[in-house]
Amino acid sequence: MDGLLFIVAAPSGAGKTTLAHQLLARMPDIAPSISTTTRAPRPGEANGRDYHFVDEATFQAQLEAGTFLEWAKVHGNYYGTSKRWILEAAAEGRDTILEIDWQGAAQIRKAMPNKTVSVFVVPPSAEILAKRLIGRETDSAEVIQRRLKAAHEEMRHIHEFEYVIINDVLETALEELIAIVRAARLTYAQQKERHPAFFTALDAATPPTAT
Repeated sequence: MDGLLFIVAAPSGAGKTTLAHQLLARMPDIAPSISTTTRAPRPGEANGRDYHFVDEATFQAQLEAGTFLEWAKVHGNYYGTSKRWILEAAAEGRDTILEIDWQGAAQIRKAMPNKTVSVFVVPPSAEILAKRLIGRETDSAEVIQRRLKAAHEEMRHIHEFEYVIINDVLETALEELIAIVRAARLTYAQQKERHPAFFTALDAATPPTAT
């Protein structure tokens, strides 16, 4: 049984990383996918835990070698997801969560259409998004303005996703994400893969007789 890929995408500042981390704390049977990026680490981030941080030359070499299942350039930096890691996790039956942008989500849906569950996280308003980006105190006013403009363009792709979470109250958004994971695991196709003996017996069974 192959594992599912839970794609969580969002504009910068919408809260996808916080949601993903809290989901992993609540559902430790889901494996986190660690992206490779040319972005500089933010305060508190660690190489190999939050991202694999590399320079652009290294990223380009990995890209040419076919290392990535998906990749994109976002806000001037490159991001990519390891093809080998994702395929191995799926083959071992492990569900995985990927924090990627809409471009990467489209690539993965195309590569693994029957194994992806896509979620787009949005802020309740542009004003709240701006407040969150300013509150992070990690970017200049110019960078924040670019991110807000990019967010507007990114949200034009919201219809490409199966699920949408409006992240107003974090705990509510988290419960909604958990509900999506649980529901995805209970589809007919997933249950048939997870419990083959039951469905084999069901197919072979004859109707019971009243006694």
